Amino acid sequence: MGGASIWHWIVVGLIVVLLFGRGKISDMMGDVAKGIKAFKKGMADDDTAKPVQPSEPVRTIDHQAGTQTNATTTDHKVG
Repeated sequence: MGGASIWHWIVVGLIVVLLFGRGKISDMMGDVAKGIKAFKKGMADDDTAKPVQPSEPVRTIDHQAGTQTNATTTDHKVG
């Protein structure tokens, strides 16, 4: 008592095969395998992804002058 014997697993397996059929089970297992492969590929792509450049210029504050400047177009020093 308490443990599942081999006969319990055989009966459960037969019921599953009768309900779903052998073809449907193999199709489901194939879909699971494709999903796992896609997940692994997606995880690998995330590791090698390049950082995204901001679409708008970054605004900075020049603390010496007290004004807001555009960091992408300002190439000179205030002094």
